[in-house]
Amino acid sequence: MVGKKSGKALLREEGLERTDNNMEMTSWPVIQAINQKNYYTDYLKRDEQILAFRSQREEDRNKMIKQARDRDRALAQGHIVEPEGDVDMEDGDEEAEDEASSGAKTIVIHLGSQNLRVGLANDALPKTVPMVIARRAQRSESEENDGEPAPKRAKLSNGLPPPEPEKRFGEDFAKKFSGMSQDLKVRMRMNKRKVLPQSRDMVTSYNRRNTYDTITEHNDTMRIEWTDTSNSPEYITGKAALRIPDKSTPRYKLYWPIRYGWLNEQDYESKRFLYDDIRIILEEAIRTQLELNLKTREEWAQYSVVIVTPDYYERTYVTGLLDMAITEFGFGRVCFFQESLACSFGAGFTTCCVVDIGAQKTAISCVEDGMILDNSRVNLKYGGRDITEMFVKMIIYNHFPYSELNLNRRYDFQLAEELKAKYCTMTEADISVQLYDFHLRAPNQDTRKYTFKIYDEVILAPMGLFRPQVLEDNGKLNGRHKLLDRSYDIYDGKSNDPTSTAQAEILTSIAPPEVLNSTNKSFGLPTNGHTNGLLPNGSATKDESFNDSRRPSFSNIKEIDATPQPSAASSPVRQSNLDGTPAPDDVIMDGAEGVPNGYIGQQNLPPPLPRPEEEEPLPLERRDDILPVYPLPAAIVTSITHAARGSSQKTSDLLSGIMLTGGTSVIPGLASHLEDALKGILPGYSKDILIGRPPRELDPQVVAWKGGAVFGRMSRTNDSWINAFLYERLGERVLAHKLMWAW
Repeated sequence: MVGKKSGKALLREEGLERTDNNMEMTSWPVIQAINQKNYYTDYLKRDEQILAFRSQREEDRNKMIKQARDRDRALAQGHIVEPEGDVDMEDGDEEAEDEASSGAKTIVIHLGSQNLRVGLANDALPKTVPMVIARRAQRSESEENDGEPAPKRAKLSNGLPPPEPEKRFGEDFAKKFSGMSQDLKVRMRMNKRKVLPQSRDMVTSYNRRNTYDTITEHNDTMRIEWTDTSNSPEYITGKAALRIPDKSTPRYKLYWPIRYGWLNEQDYESKRFLYDDIRIILEEAIRTQLELNLKTREEWAQYSVVIVTPDYYERTYVTGLLDMAITEFGFGRVCFFQESLACSFGAGFTTCCVVDIGAQKTAISCVEDGMILDNSRVNLKYGGRDITEMFVKMIIYNHFPYSELNLNRRYDFQLAEELKAKYCTMTEADISVQLYDFHLRAPNQDTRKYTFKIYDEVILAPMGLFRPQVLEDNGKLNGRHKLLDRSYDIYDGKSNDPTSTAQAEILTSIAPPEVLNSTNKSFGLPTNGHTNGLLPNGSATKDESFNDSRRPSFSNIKEIDATPQPSAASSPVRQSNLDGTPAPDDVIMDGAEGVPNGYIGQQNLPPPLPRPEEEEPLPLERRDDILPVYPLPAAIVTSITHAARGSSQKTSDLLSGIMLTGGTSVIPGLASHLEDALKGILPGYSKDILIGRPPRELDPQVVAWKGGAVFGRMSRTNDSWINAFLYERLGERVLAHKLMWAW
């Protein structure tokens, strides 16, 4: 038996014995590990450690020191100083202070999809400029795609459009148009309004046999001065761009840098050209409309700018405008302000639900105590332009005498906008067969005067806000993120664009099944394979009945408010559609049977809206594949639901403070019709629902700009300004410290 060897012998035999001289492997000092139990730091825990706050305090401190020196100088010279310590400032300093407080050196800019509103903060009203630029091109926009007109016409097998106006937009549109007209007759009869039989036949028979009268140019007192392009400028902006003849020499093509509230990536091939066009439009508007001939960078630095941004924005949009304002324009200070908050400032409301219906988008947000409730933000991609297109289709369907109306032509587009502004209404008392006239003014042609009759098209076209299934998609999602990618967090790599649970709920309710099946989360809206009648591109399904009585359902959402509710059998409820119109059978149902969405009409205490959950069902990457198109009343209810969070009092406050803004909100009768629609969805809150417009006879189209002007004049209390010093050192990170909302 072999004896046991010692450990040293094993080390020696195995070659593991240490033979060095105990010297360190390196001369670099060894850093000991941190003791986690005693570890503490105050890094970035005090305002003094953040440059944005420190520079603001240094500026305030320097101002206080200067005031103290002025006070001591005044006392030494024997001047009388008030108890508060106020003294007369030097002439230059007093003039600068007056200009800052009066807004004479502050420019307020509100960018829209169709119009730009710009002005000084001390102006009563802004200047409105079309947000368009014309550049030289081989073909104009009316000559592209082989001159295909807009709205699109159906084509026969031989490639020609059908001669009958009733067939020019397809059977689907004809079926929807007839269904809408029939529903309107039912509603008008229910409201005891007179409906003449054969009204549609009276309109079509008159329009068929009507011709036009020619007016020579020297007899036309309202003739248009078309833009002269003989000197071939590189670009033309504003109203002059819309008055360039379509067949000018050389040709010009119109570009709209902002479409549907987004940067227009579809019509541009370069991100640089897109931002250049925005810069040129802004610069030309400031120089021509505000009469500020600023040439050097020192002159631009004397002015500050307030930019009104959307509530549901994209980060790349805000950061791009910030870089443009400081780097390219050279403004001294830049400040950002959200649209709904600007509307509340301009109207003087502290708690309200702002419904901004613009030309190409509709934004809904709830404001409470000077802050926008993030989860209440809703952004829908339809507006006044969709109403114009629907109105054109309907009047052509009824044998409009000028059947060649093409929205791709500039003079036709302006004519269609004029007809919509004059005749569209939502007041049922104004619906009857009426005779109107208009003048067609085209370049190099004599003016033509048409007379035509019109019936229910004036109310059915704006009804697209309540029944968006009839609106066309028009490729609104084409080119999304082709030039500008989403903003991503540098740490986790996820998109950090703002989100809203109200917007997510709407997208969930209209999403196709394949998108919903991509996640196992449930947001609370029952899908049941529905897409709410909308395909992924937002168009209506062909097999869907137009009399859609579905309503936004909250049956799967947890209800946290424990307010006692009376018996359901004590309150009758009228069944209604999404737009508030009665269902075809117009049934009054008692008890729990047939009560829409569990809402029970109560005489004293309305039930609280269900409290939605916080989780967001759709991945951010899939949301850009769904066009947000949803009935306006249901979208308002969704926004208020997520803002109230189950509180009956807050729900009542928001419902009683709904404010309509935007250019499309001026349609007569829209507020009362929307109010009736909301009462049909929320019968328990009928007494609280109140829709109004901005007070003091302020134009709803400029109320957001007016709020930005009020904010820009708050020089003493506004600490949201970003100057070139901060932007040079911090870049876009300064927005996290300077914006009024969570960045």
